[in-house]
Amino acid sequence: MAHLGILRDYRFTDSETAGTDIRGASVYGLNDDKLGKVDDVIFDHASADIKYVVIDTGGWLSSKKFVVPSERLRASAKHADDFEVGLDKKQVEKFPPYNEADVESSRRWADYEGRYRSKWASGPVMHREATDRNITPTTAQMTEGTGATGSLKGGTRAKKETLSSSDAAEINSRIIPPTYDEVRIESGPNGIGPRWSNFAERLRERRKEVVTACVACGQEPSSFARRDDRKAS
Repeated sequence: MAHLGILRDYRFTDSETAGTDIRGASVYGLNDDKLGKVDDVIFDHASADIKYVVIDTGGWLSSKKFVVPSERLRASAKHADDFEVGLDKKQVEKFPPYNEADVESSRRWADYEGRYRSKWASGPVMHREATDRNITPTTAQMTEGTGATGSLKGGTRAKKETLSSSDAAEINSRIIPPTYDEVRIESGPNGIGPRWSNFAERLRERRKEVVTACVACGQEPSSFARRDDRKAS
């Protein structure tokens, strides 16, 4: 299992990287409702791949923070350098409370992630209650009633018509193989926008320095030591 961690108060200190940090960016939900701001990221210490973004709600959520899978985030269409996600506050309130201490334990995080993922439902992907297993409709189920070739109803083949190439591509792109046990979508985080891309690149470049703050990976980096020295003085 991947060894995950968070940045906490680590900062990119030089002028070249300081402006690329996504922390502090606003995150908007459905109907352009502001959900909060990016507080941290949960990333793989071995690859620096960002798995989740931690959102600070500013107080409207009782547990204060929640997480969003990186592949669910998008660049905001209305707010420059900010992000959006297909959620509303009622959906967020159904997520299990996020506790950053759970990230430090592979066992606790696996348990949390299973409960968390079970609350997601998007497009053709649905879940059985209280599990993280997908119920993904078959191609016939998805195209039934649309006039697509091969859809079945009542044991009889429906009227033979064909979808346009664009409609067929849209349907096929959203079908998730039924063997997967976790929520996935085909498009990855690379399309989130330049602010995200720059931040992800800097995190990969600084990965070795960042992960040395982890007890399991090594000693604290000099940037953390300097911070502690300032506090002591």
